[in-house]
Amino acid sequence: MSIMIKLSILAVLATVLLSPMTSASLLADSTQTPTEVPDGNPPGKFLQRTDVRDFLDELSQSSGLDRNRLAGIMSRATYQQAVIDAISRPAERTLTWAQYRPIFLKQKRIDQGQEFMSEHAELLERARQTYGVPPAIITAIIGVETFYGRITGKYDVLDSLSTLGFDYPPRAEFFRKELGEFLILAENEGWDVHQRQGSYAGAMGVPQFISSSYQQYAVDFDNDGKRDLFNSIADVIGSVANYFSIHGWVEGAPVADRWEFDGAIPDAVSTLVQSSLSPAVTAQGVSALGFRSDKLQAGTADERLLSVMVLDGADGEEAWVGYQNFYVITRYNHSRLYAMAVLQLAQNIDSTLAQSDP
Repeated sequence: MSIMIKLSILAVLATVLLSPMTSASLLADSTQTPTEVPDGNPPGKFLQRTDVRDFLDELSQSSGLDRNRLAGIMSRATYQQAVIDAISRPAERTLTWAQYRPIFLKQKRIDQGQEFMSEHAELLERARQTYGVPPAIITAIIGVETFYGRITGKYDVLDSLSTLGFDYPPRAEFFRKELGEFLILAENEGWDVHQRQGSYAGAMGVPQFISSSYQQYAVDFDNDGKRDLFNSIADVIGSVANYFSIHGWVEGAPVADRWEFDGAIPDAVSTLVQSSLSPAVTAQGVSALGFRSDKLQAGTADERLLSVMVLDGADGEEAWVGYQNFYVITRYNHSRLYAMAVLQLAQNIDSTLAQSDP
C-alpha cells in the first residue's frame, strides 16, 4: 500500500504558489473541462456582461465601495486564456513521497533557508515569542512557497481572478468571492490593483496568501501602518506565524513521528490513512494496529489524537503519525506530502528542530 498524489511536476510547483487553504481544493478540480459560459456573457469584455455588472452592484452594496470606481477597475481587467489553461491542465503523472521530497529538499533550498534564518533571526525570534511558532517552520513555509521570496508569480491578480471568477465555471463562485475580497483589500490597503502580481490562482506575495487570507491573517509586524506581504519581510514572517497560531499551533508540541511496523503494512490501516487529515486516533489505537514507537511507553496513556500516514519513500513504505501541529501545516496546503516537506525542510534548516521534534 502506498500514498500517491496525482500531480505533475509542474502542478506540484504550482501547488506551492497557491495560497493558504486553497491549493488542494483548487487542484482537485483542476482536471475539469470548463463548460460554455452563459449566452450573452462572452469571455472577457467584462463590463459588457450582465453577470459582471450584477457582481459589481452586489459588491458595492455589501462593501460600500463606489460602484463607478469598481467599474473603472473592471474596465481594465483582461481575460487571460493562459490562466484557464493553467488551472485546467490535467495531471501528467503520479508522484510518490520519494519523488516529491527531492523537489523541496535540495541542498540549495536548505542552505538559503539557513541564510534566511540567520539574516532575519531577530524577527523570527520575535514571531516565536508572539505566536509560539518555531523560526524554522516559518522559514520552511516561505522556502517551499516562493523559495524565500524569489518566485512569487507573474500573473496579474486582477486578470486572473476576473478570468476564473467569470469564465471558469467549475470554481467560478470561489474565485468571484476572491475577486471581491481582492477589490476590497486593494481599497483598504491603498493598492494600485494593476500592479499586483501572483500565481495564476491569485495567490500573492512572499507567503502566497489569497485575498481572503490576506484580509484575515496578514499583520503589520514592522508597525509601519501597512500590511505588506510583497516587500516587508517582517510582515511576511509575522503573518505566517499568525496564520499558524490562529489555526491552532501548539507551542513546543511535536509535529510528526515516524513509527515502525514489522513486515508489510496491512490493508486495515487504509481506512485511517485515507481518512480526514484531522487527527482522529490515539497513540494506543495506532499501537493496537501493530505500529511501534519508542516514544510510546508501555502502560502509559497518551490522549493526544494522531493522524496516520504511510508514505512511499525511497527505501520503501514509511509509517508516520501526525499530531495537531502537522494538521496545522495542512491548513496552509491541504496535502500530507506538502506538510511533510515543510517539516523536513525545517529540520534540515535547523538541526535543533530535528533533535527536539517540535
